[in-house]
Formats: sequence, structure tokens, C-alpha cells
Amino acid sequence: MNRSALITGASRGIGLGIATRLAEAGYGLTLSARDAERLEVVADELRAAGAKEVVVVAGDLADEASAGRVVTAHADTFGALNALVLNAGVGTAGPIGEFPMRRFGKSVDVNLRAPFSLLQQALPMLRTAARENPAKGAKVIALASITGVYAEAGLAVYGATKAALMSLVETLNVEESGNGVSATALAPAFVDTDMSAWIHDKIPPESMIEVDDIVELVDALLRLSSRAMVPKIVVGRAGTDGYRA
Repeated sequence: MNRSALITGASRGIGLGIATRLAEAGYGLTLSARDAERLEVVADELRAAGAKEVVVVAGDLADEASAGRVVTAHADTFGALNALVLNAGVGTAGPIGEFPMRRFGKSVDVNLRAPFSLLQQALPMLRTAARENPAKGAKVIALASITGVYAEAGLAVYGATKAALMSLVETLNVEESGNGVSATALAPAFVDTDMSAWIHDKIPPESMIEVDDIVELVDALLRLSSRAMVPKIVVGRAGTDGYRA
């Protein structure tokens, strides 16, 4: 069976790890990220890893038109969509009292508005994939954060957008899981990626969650039957109380 996935933020870190695993499984892939040159390099690597076809769409998801371009590119090439991986996001820290509204707007645009728009526009293709393979259905994986579950000082805006993303996932399950389209929000503490480099002076990378830990979870979720629905998975860091990033 031909399977396809659309992955945002796919040029590095968690997104690239997921894309690599799916390429090795023979998925066709549509990849989105801001760096066009980097995306082309990654696409060649994924074709070599086993991806049946790789489509790349460079763009900033803070731009309202970007989501439409990505979904249209996938539809033109694959028609149906077995897995939508909403991985792209921006992380920004600061206390509520001094947080700039400009950064607030960018966080909401990338972390919430763009995933909603992508999901809304991709839903017809997800439904098609679910009809074509009712035993497995179609899956949505949204990369949230443990800060959307447990409050953390300095991460109010980031955590709020991720909490909203988890709420979106739960509502999608209420509306669509009976039709074979189900979603899971992954809510990890700090993962060892470039995005977490800003906190290395307090949390060393060797104590962070490995990218492959998240990839393993995604791989398992995509193999579940359409009868199973997992709303969210919280992943803590070993050596902590499990309630902090």
C-alpha cells in the first residue's frame, strides 16, 4: 500500500528524525521548513533512505498562505494523506509582565494558527486515507510540550499555545476518530535539539530527551489500528519529578 505523510519543521531535529524513519518505511513525503536549500539536501537524503517520493515546500508558517501551499503540494502529488505531523513551532521565553506582544503574535501564529489551518485544509485527504484503509485509519501527530500540561515560569506563552494545541487534538478526536482519523499530542520536556540550546547552561543536553525517543513514539502511534485513540503522551526527563520541562 502506498502511504504518505506531511511533516512540518522537517529539516532538522524531531521533524527530520520522524521523516527519516518514515522514509525508511517507504512513505512518500511532503516536507515543509523555512530553509529551502536545507530542505533540498534533506530531500535527497530521504530519497536515498527509501522514500518513494519527496516533495519540499519552503516557507514560514507565520505567513497565512504557507499552510495552503504545503497542503496543495501534497494533494497534487499524493491525493490522500496517511499521517500529518504538526512539528513546526517557535519557542520563546519571558515572564508575563515583560513579554513583547510582537513575539506573542508570532508564537500564536506558528504554534496554533498554522497547525489549525494545516489540519483544516488536510482533513479531506486524511478522511480519504481512512476510507481507503479502514483498519489503520489516518493519524495526526502534534508536537506539543510538557509546559502545556504543567505551568513553568518564563514559558507562559509557549505553554499556552501548546495547551491550546492539545485541546485542538482532543476536539479532533471527538469529531473525527469515529471516522478513522485520530490524533495524538506529544508533550515532552526538553528534547536535545537546536531549539533547546538556549537552556544548556541550566540543563545540559546529555540530560535531555533524545530525538529518537520521540521518533519511536511516533512510529508506534502510526502502527496502531483505527480502533485505538491516544489523546496525549507526556514525556518527562529522567532525574526530575516529571512535572517540569
